[in-house]
Amino acid sequence: MSFAFGIGIGTQNNQGEWLEVFYQQPIITPEKELIDVVETALDYKGGNQAIQATAEQLVQFANALRQIGASDQASLAEKAAGSKRPVVVTILETDDTASSTPEVYLKLHLISHRQAKPHGVKLDGIFGLLPNLAWTNEGAIDLNELPERQLKARLDGRSLEIKSVDKFPQMTDYVVPKGIRIADTARVRLGAYVGEGTTVMHEGFINFNAGTEGTSMIEGRISAGVMVGKGSDLGGGCSTMGTLSGGGNMIISVGENCLIGANAGIGIPLGDRCKVEAGLYITAGTKVALLDDSNELVEIIKARDLANKPDLLFRRNSQTGAVECKTNKSAIELNEELHANN
Repeated sequence: MSFAFGIGIGTQNNQGEWLEVFYQQPIITPEKELIDVVETALDYKGGNQAIQATAEQLVQFANALRQIGASDQASLAEKAAGSKRPVVVTILETDDTASSTPEVYLKLHLISHRQAKPHGVKLDGIFGLLPNLAWTNEGAIDLNELPERQLKARLDGRSLEIKSVDKFPQMTDYVVPKGIRIADTARVRLGAYVGEGTTVMHEGFINFNAGTEGTSMIEGRISAGVMVGKGSDLGGGCSTMGTLSGGGNMIISVGENCLIGANAGIGIPLGDRCKVEAGLYITAGTKVALLDDSNELVEIIKARDLANKPDLLFRRNSQTGAVECKTNKSAIELNEELHANN
C-alpha cells in the first residue's frame, strides 16, 4: 500500500520549476485500485513521483477513477483538466525524504488536513526544496521575477500586495480545518496541525509540524515540532522551544489541561495538568527546587528530570529568585520516583 496521493494545482516560475502546490483532497494510504489507475493512465512506474499531467491525460484519468468508484477524485481530476495553471499528480509510495517541491507540499497538506500528526511524516531536508517566495494577492511569485511583476501591475493600474517573503505560506490559503478560530491567519503556517476547538488569538503562532490536539486557547508561540494537548492554554507572549530553536534531541510537548502563563516558556516537555508561572522560562538545565507540601526543600534537580511528569507547578520565588516546583502529589514520592533507577 502506498503512503500518500494527491492531485495538485500549482505555480511554476518562468523556468518551469515548481514554486507551490495546492492539494484540495490529499489522501493518506490510498487504495491499491487508485494507484493501479495512476499506473495505467499516467504511466506511473512506482516510487515517489510528481507527474505533471496534461488536460487530455486528466480527462482519461478522471474516467478511469470513476470506473473504480473514486468519484471525488474523478471530479477533481475533471476540474483540473480545465486549469489555467499546471497540474501535478503526486504519488508517495513510501514516506521517504522528499525529493521535489510537490512532494513537500503534499506532506504539509496531510498534516494541515489532520490526516497525519506532527512527527508522523518525514520532513527532513524540506528547506532545500521550498523556494523562498513572495506571497502576494496574486499568488506565489519567484523573487527573481518579482520586480517585473510589480512593474506590470502598476502599468495595468493595479497594486501587487506582498503579504510575506518566506518559504512557507499561511495555512488558510490552502486549508481551513473544521471547528477552529484564527484571529490572524498569517501566524499559522501550512503544515500546522490545528485541532478542532482550537482558538488562535492575534499574537498566537503555530509553526509547521506542530499544533494542537484541540480545545486550546493559543496566545503564545507553538514552535516547530511541538504538540499541545487538549484543554491546554498558552498565555500571551509565551513560548515553546522547538526543534529549530536549540531544543536539542528532546521533543518538546505540552500535556493535557496545562497552562503556560503570559511571557513564560518551556524547554522541556510538560506532563498533564502542569502550570508554569507567568514570566518564567524553564530550560532543560534550569535548577529547580523541589518542594514538599510544607514548602520545605526536598532536593535541587535539573528541570529535565521533571520532563513529562504530571501535576507540577513551576514558579519563581519572589524573594530569592529561585525556580521552585510543587506537585499535587507528595514531593517525597516524586523524588523517590526520579531516583528509582539510579
